[in-house]
Amino acid sequence: MFLRLYKLLTGWGTPPSLKMPYSNPMRIASLQPSVTITLAALKKLDALCACTKYCLEALPELAAQNPQILHDSWTANTDEILATKPDLILASVPYRLESLAAILKSGLPVLTLAPHSLADIYKDIRLIAAVVDAQPQAEALITQMQSTIASTRRRSASRTQTPIVYCEEWGKPLIHSQSWVAELVEAAGGHYLGTPGAHTTGEEIAAADPDVLLFAWCGAGNRVPLDRVITQRNWHSLKAVRERRVFCIPDQFLNTPAHTLLEGLACIAATTHPNLHPPSPALIQLRQTQITEAEASSDPDPSPASAWSAK
Repeated sequence: MFLRLYKLLTGWGTPPSLKMPYSNPMRIASLQPSVTITLAALKKLDALCACTKYCLEALPELAAQNPQILHDSWTANTDEILATKPDLILASVPYRLESLAAILKSGLPVLTLAPHSLADIYKDIRLIAAVVDAQPQAEALITQMQSTIASTRRRSASRTQTPIVYCEEWGKPLIHSQSWVAELVEAAGGHYLGTPGAHTTGEEIAAADPDVLLFAWCGAGNRVPLDRVITQRNWHSLKAVRERRVFCIPDQFLNTPAHTLLEGLACIAATTHPNLHPPSPALIQLRQTQITEAEASSDPDPSPASAWSAK
């Protein structure tokens, strides 16, 4: 399988007369928005023959291209993918073992991505660029990301304090955001609370009493019910709540491992040091009236079926 993918990417072992010219690009089936929006940034959407509904949500203009719609890496259907006749399947986290095994058994070349850090994301951008012959665009995109992050870090360097920041990726059970989010928090002049990607409890977070609470539930967009979360977990006495430093960040800005993380960085920086960074219109802040009107009996937690759905 890996040899077949290498041949596909490089043309190794193929007579020059039989190599496919790029004017007729390979057909790519994308199973996650991170792949699709990276192709868009590389200006190579013409290679896309199929994608998921979450890709369309992340990139509405893609609808004009009328791609065939597939299930994502978590619920992938092999027969559905085969029907689109792709030359290559591009997938990214999260995976369901059974779905991934079925894709591998299909015999189609597949490139699976599983980034854990910003460095991994840069590598994945380069891999996708290699597939579609867009290396210069990839280097420009990576340079933009690194430059923006470095600029945010420099601006944050003049801070007088480093707030403790709790970032939540999922609410049932409580899960800390991924490692790349921890890196963004550090660049924004904050101290990331906890272990990235690990489970935690409301009691543990309350005991730590963070300065800032950030919520970006996978698949929830910007619809985290901040008031009910605070009430259900009895977090009214936390410093972040008393000072109204409780925010929802659109989940695609933190949970999608692509260049759109820069939007997430802008959101984080606006919460850690609002005196040093401009406000972000994408942020939703907890209002005092929300706390007083919240009903303790309401269930703020997401449906397990939507976990990781929009990465």
